[in-house]
Amino acid sequence: MAFSAQASNFRWTRSADLSSWDIHAQNVGVNNSVHRAVYEALVEYNSQTQKPEPSLATKWERINPKQLRITLREGVTFSDGSPLTPEDVKFSLERAKAKSSGFVVYTQGIDRIEVVNATTLDIFSDVPNPVLVNQLTELRIMSKPWAVQHQSEVPKDIKAKDENYAHRHALGTGPYVLDSWSQDSRLVLKRNPQWWGKTQYPSNITQAVYTPIKSDATRTAALLSGEVDFIIDPSMNDLQRIKQAPNLQVLESAADRTLFLGMDQFRDELPQSSVKGKNPLKDVRVRQALYQSIDMGTIQRVVMRGLAQPTGTLIAHHVNGWTKQADKRLAFDAEGAKKLLAQAGYPDGFEFEFSCPAGRYPSDEQLCQAISAQWAKVGIKAKLRTYPFATYFPMIQRYEASVYLLGWSVPTFDAYYSLQALLRSPGGSGDGNFNLGRFSDPQQDAMIERVKTETDLKLRNQLIEKVLLNEHKAISHIPLFNLITPWAASKKVSIPTRADNYIDWRLLNVAH
Repeated sequence: MAFSAQASNFRWTRSADLSSWDIHAQNVGVNNSVHRAVYEALVEYNSQTQKPEPSLATKWERINPKQLRITLREGVTFSDGSPLTPEDVKFSLERAKAKSSGFVVYTQGIDRIEVVNATTLDIFSDVPNPVLVNQLTELRIMSKPWAVQHQSEVPKDIKAKDENYAHRHALGTGPYVLDSWSQDSRLVLKRNPQWWGKTQYPSNITQAVYTPIKSDATRTAALLSGEVDFIIDPSMNDLQRIKQAPNLQVLESAADRTLFLGMDQFRDELPQSSVKGKNPLKDVRVRQALYQSIDMGTIQRVVMRGLAQPTGTLIAHHVNGWTKQADKRLAFDAEGAKKLLAQAGYPDGFEFEFSCPAGRYPSDEQLCQAISAQWAKVGIKAKLRTYPFATYFPMIQRYEASVYLLGWSVPTFDAYYSLQALLRSPGGSGDGNFNLGRFSDPQQDAMIERVKTETDLKLRNQLIEKVLLNEHKAISHIPLFNLITPWAASKKVSIPTRADNYIDWRLLNVAH
């Protein structure tokens, strides 16, 4: 189908709305995907190769292992016409390091930033950082004068009720501007006439209207009727129906997102559990029983409709550091799970709370229901509680969940991102910031610290594999599967699929 330069609207939906427009407040895919339309990073991933390519930076070079020199694109302005400066970049990278920022994990190794001249700045690392350029793809740039003017120098604390101006307003350099946002109702983006890339990238969209629709059936009905052009999270139950519609298409891609279960291994007693005076999840035999009583083959076939790749590790196969050995999954063994529970002192099982998001991941509620039913067969009574997206993540980040479901993507496409956030003991500078079960192993921490700074790729990947194998043995988490992500759209829509499940707003087109 031919795509003309004539202006078009893009109407799209998903089940959950953004929690904030503050680009450093909360590191979750729902926010990050839309922020990319308005705010840009120094470096972006190419949608075909998933390799870093220039964006606000035209060049980057290693002066030495601890110094990265950035050359900024000239002539870039924010949507209000003010120029992009190295001071804006320095401010934004430092803002991402703030205590209330959810993006500290991407600032690892950034010790200080120094402005060299009007188009150049240097990023100095306290230790060698082999993935710093990859990290920069998720650190978006905000206007310093705008933030100062509106008292938004510090990111909104997503765990608190207080709001800053940047929570509901935006000023970026990207292809779109935020026109209006009524949370959980309607979001309107309009084309940015100041955008530096408007002649370089062939998008014909002048307005993008986002309407969050929680109901799977209602989202599908909106696509079938032509009310929306695109669903980023279509219901798996409706994919076949959508495929059969002559004017619609389903686009599938192997995602970099791994779904797993986390377990509280910190508290001495689980709240709302039948076990008093101790925490059964601290026992590796109990964790293994929970793992091996999950029939992943049935879940893949029945719940996920084939759109899942069972995994035995916490990273997908296209992430650097993945190996077949680390990906070996423990076999489904319900009888073995019963024996492990008996050995651990729970021959009749026990009861605990199981927390799950509603509408964050494809079929997440059905997935949690299926797991609960399989656990029940071995005597484990999981009291399932589901939460909307806006309240689920703050809740688990307050360490209130006993067992929880989480999907984890790897924006850097390097395993260190997952090792640091999921497996390191909780601490400062992003260490263990999503280790919400608070598993802790000092030997693992030491190896992950070596991965952080090792520049010999072969040795570094050997260390990554060792960490993943140790995690496999400890069962600090229960890996489930890697998503195969479907998008549903009108055939009028031209959009490249990506492993990170992000919309490439630069390349989006809608035909007439």
